[in-house]
Formats: sequence, C-alpha cells, structure tokens
Amino acid sequence: MQVNEKIIADSEYITTLKLSELRLIKDGDLDWFVLIPLKEGKKDWSDLEMDDQFELCREISLVSDKLSIAKADKINVASLGNMVAQLHVHVLARYKNDRAWPGAIWGSKAKSDFDQSKVEFWIDQFGGK
Repeated sequence: MQVNEKIIADSEYITTLKLSELRLIKDGDLDWFVLIPLKEGKKDWSDLEMDDQFELCREISLVSDKLSIAKADKINVASLGNMVAQLHVHVLARYKNDRAWPGAIWGSKAKSDFDQSKVEFWIDQFGGK
C-alpha cells in the first residue's frame, strides 16, 4: 500500500501503528500529524470496515493524547480529502495565538521554518523506528 506522494512530500514518517502510518506535517509552527490508514483504495471514513473505523478512532485518540505535551488550546481532528483523495486524518495542536486562530489552518503558511529535530522527538514519543 503506497502513501500518496503529496502526503509524503509534505510530511515526515514517524511510525506505523496497527492500522495507519503516522506522519508529521512539515509545519514550522504547529505539531501537526496525519494518519493514513494502510488500506488500498479508501477515500472516505465509511469505506473502512467497522473494525477499522474503531481502530482509526483509537489511533486518533492516541495521537491526541500524545499532543497533550504541546499544551494546546484545542486539538483539531479533520479528514477533508479535497486535495488528496486517499483517506487520511489530520490531528493537530492549535493555539489561540496561532496564525489562523480561530479559523481553519488550511491554506495558511507557517511563519517559522520546519525544525527537523521535531521528527526525532516525536519518533521517541511514539516509540517508533
């Protein structure tokens, strides 16, 4: 099962969970993850078998819980798929002073460059590699 090339280009691999590949979006301002269920040909949540939907919920909760380190004002969870049809779920920490608060983060540009050290930090947090 291959992950969409746009997701690959925009993110860094963190670990593989039971259902999904977990990647960190290269955003210099926010801790922003994407979960990609490793099931061929799925584009919508409802395309998953019910057991896989439950597993995806568990994985979203796991990532949300790990993001508690970030002391966010809000954890956003979204699955849009307008730009990339492959099923994927964004889980990200939002702050009242971030670049787009309270609006949607999509389409806004990070003010800071991506810090590659975040990759190793999150790999450690998730027990990856």
